[in-house]
Amino acid sequence: MPDALKVYKSKRDFSITSEPAEGGEAAPDALTFVIQKHWASRLHYDFRLELDGTMKSWAVPKGPSYDTKDKRMAVHVEDHPISYSSFEGTIPEKQYGAGKVIIWDKGTWRPQGDPHKGYEGGNLKFEIHGHKMRGKWVLVRMKGKGEKQEPWLLIKEKDDYAKPAAEFSVVDEMPDSVSKLPMPGARAVKAKARSKGSTARGLPEQALKAALPASLSPELATLVDQPPVDPAEWIFEVKFDGYRLLARIEGKQVQLITRNGHDWTHKLEPLEKELVKLKLPDGWYDGEIVVHDENGRPSFGLLQLAFDGSNTADIVYFLFDAPYFKGHDLREVPLEARRALLGAVLDKARSDTVRFSGEFGSDPEELVVAACKLGLEGVIGKRRDSRYVTRRSPDWIKLKCGQRQEFVIGGYTDPQGSRTGIGALLLGTHDKDGVLQYAGNVGSGFTQAVLRDLKDKLSALDTDASPFPPGAVAGRKHHWVEPTLVAEVSFAEWTSAGAIRHAVFQGLRSDKPAKAIGREVAKHMEESMPTQSKTKAKTATKKAELVAPEGKLPATLKVTNGERVIDAQSGTTKIELIRYYALVGSLMMEHLKGRPVSLVRAPSGVGGELFFQKHAEVDKLPGVKRMDQALDPEHPPMLEVGSVGGILSAAQWNVVEFHTQNAVGKNYEAPNRMVFDLDPGEGVDWAAIQEAAQLMHAFLDELGLPCFLKTSGGKGLHVVVPLKGGLDWDTVKDFSQEVVRHMALTLPDRFAFKSGPKNRVGKIFIDYLRNGRGATTACAWSARVRPGLGISVPVGWDELAALKSGAQWTVANAHTRLDLGNAPWDGYAKAAKTLTAAMKKLGFKKE
Repeated sequence: MPDALKVYKSKRDFSITSEPAEGGEAAPDALTFVIQKHWASRLHYDFRLELDGTMKSWAVPKGPSYDTKDKRMAVHVEDHPISYSSFEGTIPEKQYGAGKVIIWDKGTWRPQGDPHKGYEGGNLKFEIHGHKMRGKWVLVRMKGKGEKQEPWLLIKEKDDYAKPAAEFSVVDEMPDSVSKLPMPGARAVKAKARSKGSTARGLPEQALKAALPASLSPELATLVDQPPVDPAEWIFEVKFDGYRLLARIEGKQVQLITRNGHDWTHKLEPLEKELVKLKLPDGWYDGEIVVHDENGRPSFGLLQLAFDGSNTADIVYFLFDAPYFKGHDLREVPLEARRALLGAVLDKARSDTVRFSGEFGSDPEELVVAACKLGLEGVIGKRRDSRYVTRRSPDWIKLKCGQRQEFVIGGYTDPQGSRTGIGALLLGTHDKDGVLQYAGNVGSGFTQAVLRDLKDKLSALDTDASPFPPGAVAGRKHHWVEPTLVAEVSFAEWTSAGAIRHAVFQGLRSDKPAKAIGREVAKHMEESMPTQSKTKAKTATKKAELVAPEGKLPATLKVTNGERVIDAQSGTTKIELIRYYALVGSLMMEHLKGRPVSLVRAPSGVGGELFFQKHAEVDKLPGVKRMDQALDPEHPPMLEVGSVGGILSAAQWNVVEFHTQNAVGKNYEAPNRMVFDLDPGEGVDWAAIQEAAQLMHAFLDELGLPCFLKTSGGKGLHVVVPLKGGLDWDTVKDFSQEVVRHMALTLPDRFAFKSGPKNRVGKIFIDYLRNGRGATTACAWSARVRPGLGISVPVGWDELAALKSGAQWTVANAHTRLDLGNAPWDGYAKAAKTLTAAMKKLGFKKE
């Protein structure tokens, strides 16, 4: 048999690279897939499908898109071993594919039809089950034009998961690795069943043999105000817009029970029949029933109509837990293991009506944004190691897209104009003493049919007495009703008077008793945790403050002309530059914070006309603000970038370079740094620039001045001296000029004192003019408008000898430097000194 990995092996030196040479076993129960985010010469996504003992592989430059209109180029590359699916790391320089690799997504896939015929015929259709990739997709081979590697297209097919690109970009909103997350689907289940702690019966050791109880109260989630700080310890699922439902299954006997213990089996006969047909093991199963709209989103309104019309055939039951299973009580079993058992059973059942509620992703902040964009209600988080408790628990949390809860209907108003039925519902919630307090009204979100139905139901409950405290509801023309009906309502906010604003009716709820409805207040995430978790959370928060973001773009940022190439040499597009700035934003803010900034706009990209702006209208640049007018009274206010969002909005405005001044706005008349820009003239090689930096370092050290080094992103290097002492602009500039004069006089063959091109042929001009009032220098981590888009990067003096150029790092390979970040400049602020002693040594006198 020919070696399917021959090409793969021939391209790699396995004595150098940590990539696997071969190995890996095919899963016995499902085909696996992996997508690896790969920063090689250009960022791309390696899409791999397990088939015939190897991973069939395609390189997708832009990554996948959920928009069915997007046809993403997928270049067919050599087969990889199955063991490559777990590879995550950095491929060394000079090796094939050198660069960082992360596992962007993983899971299982199911071919639609014969996969061998599809692959050979160039039309491979499949369904995918991952953390980020879901639903139906197709890989289509294009007619080649002599390319060495076959061009294919990766396309999303129409299904419930499809979404327009303008609303959702999975690569931008879910950029992180999923390597630490369990494998979704059947393969994860098999692994769990074989894990330590499993018993011979295939159940975890915490499972206790027990009779199936006649009733069970479900575990309820706590509404919180922010995501947890330790997301790796949580499982995140879609928050479904439906009814909570427990299924008790014992042989052929199926009971469907609401969260409040009501038996709805007779209302859900199609679902009952489906569960009998599936022959699930005896147990209690926990989930939620939903009805999807035409766009595949759960719709509470349609769910109600399904009940009202006695047509429940379109109801889908999403199961997410199994507290009792196969004659055992699993409530003491960790959640992750319970879900693994449930997932295995449902994977074999393969029902379109009864489905497993899979993990939605790993980053809760991204997930909430994504859920909102997909039109979902929000996200549910559950601790991976939590036990099942029959009460509300801080181990299960709710993160909602907007404000939404249940209210008791206490009355209604008459319709106005052409409206029929009712005008608005008068709403309330119970306080701690059980008194129904008025919470405002809702007059929108009704169809004519709903208005008529509500009128009939409310008329049957008419009463002369208001259920609210006296005078709570202004006006006289109200109809009061017995407070027994419950409405679900979405709204914008609570007023200070305790009423809701901009309310929209979502539907009636019959699964919750009116007496239990109170105002739902989000707990602070830390307050919702068990005591032992709070200290851990505080520590995690402090650590999180030190971590650079992973390139995610805020939902509010609208990128225009993102595919426009701004640098022909590297092929970098505008969106790739914006993603770069998202990646380094927090590192860059350490150098931007508080300083007046100048922005270099390049609407036509490298080689086009540039616009250097110190003053600009900032109304369309969120995160960029004007500084005090008094800093420069003769000109408009200077600009400051106040947040990472400001960097990104500027980049969207076609800003490529960010330049900062040597003072901060709060103490503008006293610069707190001095910059020496080593600018080589014609004929100067890189080794001479390195030597010049070493000489500069030695001389400043002789003067007693600490200095720090960074690449310029262009031809030279920047040497930066932190200052304190409050000297004015002119004094600092004059002193820096004297330093350069001394260097030029001492080593005239190396250094030029005058800046003109003719004066520095074969020499280096140490540019001291950067130290004048209003002068600027390229900020650390800023890209430069030059071919290749080099970036300015902080480096250590011990790294100088190994540097290859002032543009060693570029937008394309910046990821190789992020692990080190600003570390070479640790101690910068504490190192600041006055110039007093240095002035004496140099013989400089302030005029």
